[in-house]
Amino acid sequence: MSLYDEGHTIAGWTGCAIATIGSGVVGAGVCTVSVPALVGGAVIVAASVLVTWVLHLAGWGKPPGVRPRAEWRLRVRDTQARGGHFGCVGCALAGRRPASVPVVTRAESIPLSPIE
Repeated sequence: MSLYDEGHTIAGWTGCAIATIGSGVVGAGVCTVSVPALVGGAVIVAASVLVTWVLHLAGWGKPPGVRPRAEWRLRVRDTQARGGHFGCVGCALAGRRPASVPVVTRAESIPLSPIE
């Protein structure tokens, strides 16, 4: 199991669901040779990127890197999102820069089998 736990967020799941719908519309457009369906599906996929970004900036995404196990739940809101995350492209695009570089801590070890 990864200690990084990337993508298990409200922002991640919502964006993935919207992108899946958009991809389905694009696929239907390819099968039916429909330009409006292709364009509509591409617009839905683009909207999924924007929705994910807005939700991340609102605190429903999570910063990159190692996080404590207590913050792994899906409905845990990120209270540091307003100040920006170090190394986060989405925060950098929004003009949010963290005041300082985070202190890197060693990740906890998770035993993978009873033998360890």
